[in-house]
Amino acid sequence: MLTILGKETSINVRKVLWTCRLLDLPWTLEPWGSGVRDPRVPEFMALNPNAQVPVLRDGDTVLWESNTICRYLATKAGDTALLPADALARARVEQWMDWQATELNAAWRPAFMALMRGSDKFDAAAIAASVADWNGKMAILDAQLARTGAFVTGPDFTLADVVLALSAHRWRMAPIEHVRFPAMEAYLHRLETVPGFAQYCGEATP
Repeated sequence: MLTILGKETSINVRKVLWTCRLLDLPWTLEPWGSGVRDPRVPEFMALNPNAQVPVLRDGDTVLWESNTICRYLATKAGDTALLPADALARARVEQWMDWQATELNAAWRPAFMALMRGSDKFDAAAIAASVADWNGKMAILDAQLARTGAFVTGPDFTLADVVLALSAHRWRMAPIEHVRFPAMEAYLHRLETVPGFAQYCGEATP
C-alpha cells in the first residue's frame, strides 16, 4: 500500500492521486500541509527537507517532487501509455512535465498567491506582470494543443496531461483576465472523458 503525505486541495498532491487512480494503485492519504498539519517539523523534514507536499512512501522508499513521483509510479507499474518506453516519446512527455514545473509555475505564482491565497507579498505591478506571463505561457500550451489536435504530446493521454490538465484548470479558475484559447477549451472538454478528471480538476479545487 502506498502512503501519500499531503492534502487533496494541493495541486501537486492531486497529480499523484490522479496518477494512482489511472494506474489503479491503492493508496492511503496521510494529512499534511498548510492548514492541516505543519510539515515544518523534524518528523516530516526527515522525509523531505523542503517541507513540501507531497511525499510518497512505498515500503522503504521515500520520494518527493510530484512530477518525479508520477514518473516513478508509472515506471514501476510498467505503464507505457502514461509514460512511453520509447526514448524520444518519453522525452517529449517529460519535456512538458518539466516545463510545467519550471516555466509555467514561475509565471502564475505571484498572481495566484495574491488573488487566490490572499498573500500580501506582491504589489499590483507584480500581480499584473504575473497575469500577463501566465497568459503568455498558456498561449504556448494552446499552440501545442492546436498542433496535436488532441492531448499535449499527441493523440494519447500521458503524464504530461495529468500535470498540465491541473495547470489549465487552475488558470481557468483564477480570477484574472483570461485570453481566449480555443484549443485549450477543446482540450478541457476532451479531458472530461478521462477517469479522475472531474474529481481532481473539480470546481472546488483550483
